[in-house]
Amino acid sequence: MSELLGKFGVWGSRFQWADRVGEVAELESLGYGTFWLGSSPESDLELPERLLGATTSMTIATGIVNVWQTEPEDVSRSFQRIGSDRLVLGVGVGHKQIDQAYEKPYPKLVSYLDRLDVPADRLLLAALGPKVLKLAADRTAGAHPYLVPVEHTAQAREVLGDKILAPEVTVVVEEDPEAARAIAREQLAYYFTLTNYTNNWQRWGFTADEVAAPGSDRLIDALVAHGSPEQVAAKLRAHVDAGADHVAIQSLNGRYAELAEALRLKA
Repeated sequence: MSELLGKFGVWGSRFQWADRVGEVAELESLGYGTFWLGSSPESDLELPERLLGATTSMTIATGIVNVWQTEPEDVSRSFQRIGSDRLVLGVGVGHKQIDQAYEKPYPKLVSYLDRLDVPADRLLLAALGPKVLKLAADRTAGAHPYLVPVEHTAQAREVLGDKILAPEVTVVVEEDPEAARAIAREQLAYYFTLTNYTNNWQRWGFTADEVAAPGSDRLIDALVAHGSPEQVAAKLRAHVDAGADHVAIQSLNGRYAELAEALRLKA
């Protein structure tokens, strides 16, 4: 699957990109290999299908279909209806505070996979902790972690073995560190309320105070690559050096053309 994804892609919320299909085609022309459609795409996969129709070679991936908001049989039918060899399905359990009212997330994820009729080699799991990373290695093509430091990428590589590792990395193309952190904090405010993220950050040595809103400078700098296009590109390559097969870039202030140049995507 690594050839299908390419080395670098773009991650975007469906709420922000639903009316920007043409811009995804522009990202393809810049050399990005995959567009990740985040924020729980619906089970009909209608927007991923439109994105496939607007592009010619770019992979379209869901990042992620939420197991609490969709039925696996519905998603399976949609995947099979579309029938594209450029479609990759990312699946995950969402957030405890929002979705997980009646059932623990790990058994829910397992039962969802049991009922999902999608080829394993076109399937990835959103995974933060070692248990779900191991499930990704055992049942799918690999993992798509979100909002993680480079140290997480290195450990995930060890758990996954030779399976695909495709982390999302948030970036701000801004050379003023304080201005960049302010942009990052505005975006991350929601995540400080979600225990699956704050607990994961504490696994990497951040204190409870550091992971409380608005987040310490040290935490923000570990989670969000910021600086000039060249500095951001170097931080993205650090995830590749740590073991990522593919990096899904979510830029909070755009400038994807400059990042593509810095990453030498057309070289």
